[in-house]
Amino acid sequence: MSPARPTLVAGAVVSAGTLLLAGCSGTSGTSSASRDSIDYALPANFTPNWILPIGTAAHLNTNNISIAASLWERLVAYDGSTGEVAWNKKASIATAADFGSDGKSVKITLGDRSWSDGKPITSRDVEFWFNLIKADKAQWAGYTPGKAPDNWTSFKTIDDRHFTITFDKAYNSQWMLANELSEITPLPQHAWDRTGASAGVSDADRTIDGAKKVWTYLNTAAKNISGYEKDALWKTISGPYVVKSFSTSGKVVLAANKKYDGGEKANIATVNLLPFTTADAEKNALRSGSVDYGYIEATDLDQKDRFTAQGYTVKPWSGWAITYMPYNFNNPSMGAVFKQLYARQAVQRSIDQAGLAKVIFNGTAVPGYGPIPQAQSSDFLSPTQQSNPYPFSTTAARKLLTGHGWSEQGGVMVCTDPGTGSRQCGAGVAKGTKFQLRVLSQSGSSVTDNMMSAIQSSLEKTGIKFSIKTAPVNSVLSQTPPCTASQSICAWQLSFFGTAGSWYFSAFPTGDSLFQSKGGSNFGSYSNPEVDRLISASTTSNSPQAVRDYSAAVAKDLPVIWLPEPDYQISVVRNGLGGFSQDSLANFHPAQWKWTS
Repeated sequence: MSPARPTLVAGAVVSAGTLLLAGCSGTSGTSSASRDSIDYALPANFTPNWILPIGTAAHLNTNNISIAASLWERLVAYDGSTGEVAWNKKASIATAADFGSDGKSVKITLGDRSWSDGKPITSRDVEFWFNLIKADKAQWAGYTPGKAPDNWTSFKTIDDRHFTITFDKAYNSQWMLANELSEITPLPQHAWDRTGASAGVSDADRTIDGAKKVWTYLNTAAKNISGYEKDALWKTISGPYVVKSFSTSGKVVLAANKKYDGGEKANIATVNLLPFTTADAEKNALRSGSVDYGYIEATDLDQKDRFTAQGYTVKPWSGWAITYMPYNFNNPSMGAVFKQLYARQAVQRSIDQAGLAKVIFNGTAVPGYGPIPQAQSSDFLSPTQQSNPYPFSTTAARKLLTGHGWSEQGGVMVCTDPGTGSRQCGAGVAKGTKFQLRVLSQSGSSVTDNMMSAIQSSLEKTGIKFSIKTAPVNSVLSQTPPCTASQSICAWQLSFFGTAGSWYFSAFPTGDSLFQSKGGSNFGSYSNPEVDRLISASTTSNSPQAVRDYSAAVAKDLPVIWLPEPDYQISVVRNGLGGFSQDSLANFHPAQWKWTS
């Protein structure tokens, strides 16, 4: 979900919008576009809607992150584009990061690079990002109290190409590099440091009030999607591509930046990012040959031979991610129920993850029992999480509820014995409360719809009513934010960002953003002081055991409903398009794409 990218993270989180396709030939195995262009299909209902390379909670969309990174390269580009998650120095502004022997600082060296207008990229451009984040951290989706920028105590410029960031204490350097320094994007201070369209360039960012005004100006401009193509702000770039057009309906056209002087120069002159309202619409485009790099759903794997016969290669895109539905612990009607561990256990024991992975995902998903990705082996995964502390059993789930003051009435469990005793409903749960859940879920995916229906049927056997409402992913994100019980927006109970809406981690899978109290992507306002302590320990200790302890605790405490983790997508790639590995962090990297034949 980004840190975790809803990427949603996100995700991360995948993407698409409306059906806008370039004209193509039929099934000859080559699109009508020349080898100077590529048509890339954005997954269904994740419309790109943000260009500013500083994410906010309403814009946690992997497409936004990938597009922004193609325009403004990160200080430290950490990705899996080479086949393993590591620092991709070719796509980075920094060339070296030297940590102090005490683990309390880092000295960064910048490459000899220039902005597209010819101005050099300097330490001042990094300081500009630093000042904006310091002043406006609450608006930044990557913010978790106590983490960046709170734990960065000073920024000291040495010269134009060297600077030092000092930390408040010693940190695990692997975590700091992969999860915090990788979030920094040098921004063109000489072009963006202004408080209004007519204002002159200044050093406004060097005061808190000024930085807030600059932030407001940039965010206001970023909300004007129809203006991306012409606004001069978005033309001063450091990356291999520039925006040629950006439609409010979701189609984005990128053109090679002819003034790019970095190490990952664009191989293809024009990249067309194509949105779709449904996976079926995208699949029809593949069948017609009008997409070069697309996808099919897991349920379509029986059609693999049809696509290979058309000149495509079908290959799963595995991700370093987890999938879940967050509870809204502050929901005024069900929040008190969600705060009861036994109630969360009953819900989790009603989810047949193995069955969902096999039937709904056609074997292209793995069950997930906690906060550490389980599709790949790692030293981070605890035995507790790996062994599944809450195996599927609706019989056991019913006993959990009836053993805590609930009785079934008309097919639905009702709290009949309120109170705080060991066999009562629990603090704040009123007599007569019905165990009725409501989810706002991604629309446009038959796989998501099928999974929600299967969960609905399973929960019904436990005596839990589960109603489903759907909306495009961007709407789900905006309608299910962190909130307090008194706010009208806090009516949501559960949210689901889609079977392609998993949360993708940086290389070091800590839960700062997702499960730490007041984390930037902690949508359900989950809070557990012991988990907070374990998360903090995982960022400072060099021992993998610290992360395993966190893995075990969160797997047992159930801050969310754990669900199977699907492959990011089942990619369908035209033969002859290569030169890259599919990034397990769920980003796409247009500069790496090239026609090899």
